[in-house]
This record gives sequence, C-alpha cells and structure tokens, in this order.
Amino acid sequence: MNKSVFFGALTVASLAAGVAAASTLDDVKARGKLNCGVTTGVPGFGAPDANGEWAGFDVAVCRAVAAAVLGDGTAVEFIPTTGKTRFTALASGEIDMLARNTTWTFSRDVDLKFDFAGVNYYDGQGFMIPTALGVSSAKELDGATVCIQTGTTTELNLADYFRANNLSYEPVPIETNAEGQQQYLAGACDVYTTDASALAATRATFEAPSEHIVLPEIISKEPLGPLVRHGDNEWADIVRWSLNALIAAEELGVTSANIEEMEASTTNPEIARLLGKEGNLGEMLGLEAGWAKAAIMAGGNYGEIFEQTIGQSTPIGIARGLNAQWTNGGLLYSPPFR
Repeated sequence: MNKSVFFGALTVASLAAGVAAASTLDDVKARGKLNCGVTTGVPGFGAPDANGEWAGFDVAVCRAVAAAVLGDGTAVEFIPTTGKTRFTALASGEIDMLARNTTWTFSRDVDLKFDFAGVNYYDGQGFMIPTALGVSSAKELDGATVCIQTGTTTELNLADYFRANNLSYEPVPIETNAEGQQQYLAGACDVYTTDASALAATRATFEAPSEHIVLPEIISKEPLGPLVRHGDNEWADIVRWSLNALIAAEELGVTSANIEEMEASTTNPEIARLLGKEGNLGEMLGLEAGWAKAAIMAGGNYGEIFEQTIGQSTPIGIARGLNAQWTNGGLLYSPPFR
C-alpha cells in the first residue's frame, strides 16, 4: 500500500470521527444554508451558468436537500472540490454533504468513514480519443498517453484494465476536468479517461465534437451518489430520503408542474404520504410535513432534472439507459414511502 495514500485515509477517517459528534441538521438550520461540496466544473452535472449560478444534475441534489431542510432551494453555498480535496472537505466539516460524481466504493464507505445516501447516476468509465488517430477500441491503446484525474477510482481502474489486457500506457496526471480538457485538446495526451457521462459532457463543449469519439468499452461500474460523514444517521436519512423523494416522485407521476393539483386531489396513499398529507414522515426526519414537496419543487422530480441538465434534448444528450426507472427497464428504484 502506498504510504501517502494510507496516511491520507487515516487522516480523513480521524477527521470524520471528530466532526460526527455534532448534529449537521442543527448546524445547517442555525447557519440558514447548506454547504454542499460540488465539482470544480463538469458541464451538465455541476458548473456555474452564464449568470454565475451553479446548475446541473448533481447541483440539483444539493438544492433538493436545502429545500427539504430549510424550505429554500437557493439556500446553498456551493463549494468546489477536486478529486483530492473532496473527502477532506467533507470529513473536516467544511461541507455538510458532497454531491459530486463520486463513486460508491467499499473503502470510501468503510475505511474513510462516509455514508453514501444512494445512487443518483449509474455510470461507467470510458475513453475519449481524437477521431484522427483511427482507433476504434480501447484494446488498441498500447503505449498511449492518458490524461487521468488523480485520487479517483478511474485512476485505479485504468491501471487494472491495462494490466489485465497486457497493455502499457503513460499517465498524464490532472487535477480537474477543466485541466483534463485543456491538456487533451492541447495534445498532451492521446486519450482522456473518466466517467462516460463526464466524457459526453466535456465533448459537448468542444468546437468540433465530431472530431472526437468515445470508445465502446466501458471498463467499470461507477455508481455515483451523494455522501455524508459516518456517525450522523439523522442527517444521512435526510439526504437519502430527499434523493429518494425525487426518484419516487417521477415513478408516481408527481412533477413540479402538477404537484399542487396532486397534493389537493390525490387518492394514492403513497403520494399523500410523500407530500405530507397523510402520516408523519416529516416529523420522523425532524422536518416539516412538506419537506418532500419542497425538495421536488426546487428543481423537479428525478426525470425532470435529468432531462433539463444532461438529457437528450440538451447539448450533452445522454439517454436514460441504466438511469431509467425500474418500471422502464432501468436500475432506478426508491424504497417505499410508508
């Protein structure tokens, strides 16, 4: 085991143990805003828009949690983090939650002392390469230079894949997606590898996207989701069920457009519980009865958010695929609201 990595894991775990004694919910309520860790910028997933306002698929999860807790989806301080800084920011208490294309792994859950609140995007690692190089398969990349973000699962997956296929490569380390894009376009590396969703998002920003292809191989499972520190189960429940509220709302046909009508007229018991008309789910979380309604109204249900930020009508153009509802052949599934 690399000594610096081991030391880093211990440090993060120690920080998490120290911060977990406090109630994150109380801190957020007292502060009047949610401190949410995001990426330094991945188009469609998390980046400032033309007005400097953070927007995107992952950003929407932060806004949903802020709305559930504070009744205001704009009460969020977005704190950019890199692959290296994200876990220290969460463990130290600098941020209340992390919503930043982060893969749920055993070591991050168990060794680094974090709790993943669910999966908001099922992804996998891919490779992007200039069309002019004439490569059609990742197995033709022997000897390639590869831009790779350090401190990520993609770095480890890359090493595993090339070793398993008896291929060699030269890594070109980068810290952020913006740096990776710059280095790749400048020719510092032949290949850019990261989550396939991020490759699609990055490629959509190029002047000539058709001059770059994403190779067909997907070499890993990357279940991405928001995470919090170990030891504060009440807060973990709030983040988990805020995400579940967005997923369940899509399945139940509750949208930001019809939510008032559904609240007033629904005869579906689960919708009534979700929207706080029946039962005491909000009280169980330490929140108002309309917490889930507020979360849904902050940006829409899961499907609305997907289509507005990264869906096929956007420049990124990602199909639902594995991220479709379970009723439509996907993996998306919320436990029942009862």
